[in-house]
Amino acid sequence: MPDSLAVHLIQINSLWEDRPANHAKARQLIAAVNPQPGSLIILPETFSTGFSMNLSVTAEPEGGPTEQFLREIAAKYQSCVIGGVVTQTADGRGMNQSLAISPAGTVLSRYTKNHPFSMGGECQVHVAGTSVSLFEWQGLRIAPLICYDLRFPELTRTAVRAGAEMLIYIAAWPVKRIQHWVTLLQARAIENLCYVIGVNRCGTDPQFTYTGRSLVVDPHGIIIADAAEQERVINAQIDPAIVRDWRSQFPALKDAGLMTNQCH
Repeated sequence: MPDSLAVHLIQINSLWEDRPANHAKARQLIAAVNPQPGSLIILPETFSTGFSMNLSVTAEPEGGPTEQFLREIAAKYQSCVIGGVVTQTADGRGMNQSLAISPAGTVLSRYTKNHPFSMGGECQVHVAGTSVSLFEWQGLRIAPLICYDLRFPELTRTAVRAGAEMLIYIAAWPVKRIQHWVTLLQARAIENLCYVIGVNRCGTDPQFTYTGRSLVVDPHGIIIADAAEQERVINAQIDPAIVRDWRSQFPALKDAGLMTNQCH
């Protein structure tokens, strides 16, 4: 097991409803940093199409073009890749998902957003998920989450109770509420004694402007990587021992009943 995990946050300016162009752009951004084998590569929510509610464009079957793109990247760089995809239900509605793919092409996690963004009309077209989904990469237990989920801390408690040591939020979070994004990512890290990664898009679409601020936050709430506002990739090293040592030293999770506590 490696001592640290290399993470690459792909802060992309997604072109509206243009899947081939966004796949090409993401491919170029990732190639520029040339991730080493064993890395974790993370793309934002609905990065292939932008945050559109037009299911005729956004929805894909399982194994569709965006899933195939993620498999391509995972295999090429022998890394785990996480990215947003919209899949379609049998009744024609969509599911806003975070998909994690292994280098071998295995689906490690398919998490469905528990809290569709009602202000953006998402709950009219996307079915809400009902559970968390954890997977392990390089010995670290990871819980993927999506954008508006960040405002609901009880969801992260469920993930931590299940063993999560890192929370990853992929997002299309607009500039109007960007301070909420930064503050809540730090809060989730502090209260759960874990790493938190937020990967947001930048640029504009017909509805919103996005200023990125993709972040890596350590278990003390300290921002250790910040992508600022431009389209770019930021990199960081995650040390699993920092999570485990801090949780051992500071018993907040035990006192919350999320881990075994000898006082109870």
